[in-house]
Amino acid sequence: MAVLFGIGYVVIIFEETLSFNKSGIGLLMAVCLWIVRSIGAPSTEIVVLELQHATMEVSQIVFYLLGAMTIVEIVDAHQGFKLVTDHITSRKPKILLWMVGFATFFLSSVLDNLTTTIVMVSLLKKLVPPSEFRKLLGAVVVVAANAGGAWTPIGDVTTTMLWIHGRVSTFSTMKNLLLPSVVSLTVPLVLMSLTSEVNGMILNAPHSLLLASEQIAPRGKLVLGVGCGVLVFVPILNSLTGLPPYMGVLFGLGVLWILTDVIHYGDPERQHLKVPHALSQIDIQGALFFLGILLSVSSLESAGILKEIANYLDDHITNVELIASVIGVVSAIIDNVPLVAATMGMYNLSKFPQDSTFWQLISFCAGTGGSMLITGSSAGVAFMGMEKVDFFWYFRKVSGFSFVGYVAGIGAYLVVHNLLLELPTTVVQIPLLADS
Repeated sequence: MAVLFGIGYVVIIFEETLSFNKSGIGLLMAVCLWIVRSIGAPSTEIVVLELQHATMEVSQIVFYLLGAMTIVEIVDAHQGFKLVTDHITSRKPKILLWMVGFATFFLSSVLDNLTTTIVMVSLLKKLVPPSEFRKLLGAVVVVAANAGGAWTPIGDVTTTMLWIHGRVSTFSTMKNLLLPSVVSLTVPLVLMSLTSEVNGMILNAPHSLLLASEQIAPRGKLVLGVGCGVLVFVPILNSLTGLPPYMGVLFGLGVLWILTDVIHYGDPERQHLKVPHALSQIDIQGALFFLGILLSVSSLESAGILKEIANYLDDHITNVELIASVIGVVSAIIDNVPLVAATMGMYNLSKFPQDSTFWQLISFCAGTGGSMLITGSSAGVAFMGMEKVDFFWYFRKVSGFSFVGYVAGIGAYLVVHNLLLELPTTVVQIPLLADS
């Protein structure tokens, strides 16, 4: 099974060269792995129960992704994000660099990093003419989108996976990972501000591709407010009721569905602003890829392969911070979705309880580690396609800065975490010193 998974994953990595769609390979690999599992299992009944349990867990993530992608698509169809991006108007390169970085950072904390990257890179095409500086701004978007998605449970699919499966909670994740995420973005921004592409760039008026026809749709502000509101409401509903997060997303999608039906009632020219059209525009093949990969990983977990890997790591690497950091580096090479899924299969909550240092670092490292290579995250792949940036340009210009930011972010987390651990001891010792 391990060999079969390895072969399938190599084909996925080289999908562009081989002209095979990764979603098809992922689904085929999942079914083949479960067939092999059924052959080697003690009985078919055991395999069926394992598959039912795996499907129950995986379907929660797929339902969540489908609902969230549809909500974002509806807001985008109404040009709602234009209200955010229109405020980025500076013509000073350094200021623009920082504005783009932090606008992307906070937008990605609510949206997924892929959608945020598409929105921001599209904006850059209108603001800046083709140049090395625009490529660098696009690279900033990738770094910022991955960093912004790491500190909220709805900002990145891997953090969402950890949240749905109870490895991290909402408040603890946001409280402990905000500062490291900010550091992992700020350090690359400081270093990029010193490059010749930024210091030697002179920007004129906004690029001529900014079309006047790109106006916000009727009730676009309302749709933006409700869309963002229902996404933010997802973790709130989870905390109040204990229901799985996908129920909150489905609730939000239902609200937005009824709202758009009402505000566009009786106008046949606005059919493209309604949910049925949005459903035809979302990345279904991406959701099917997640389905295939997660089912594949669950088959390895059922066969005990992931547990063997975990035992090997425990025997040779005893430092949990180092394990999480290495997983983050590997996520720059291997897609972070199966990597995090495999990690959850290797380590359960009895080994590392909810909100432990290990799971919080996994959330941070898997999210930000993908920025070190352009192919290490969906945001990087989207940027690569939209701006026709090659792998080696990104490696030369950005990877080093991203790595330094990654290490600095881990350092910031460990410093703050250790200070919080030492704080109660200090508070207890103060009256003792006074008495003496």
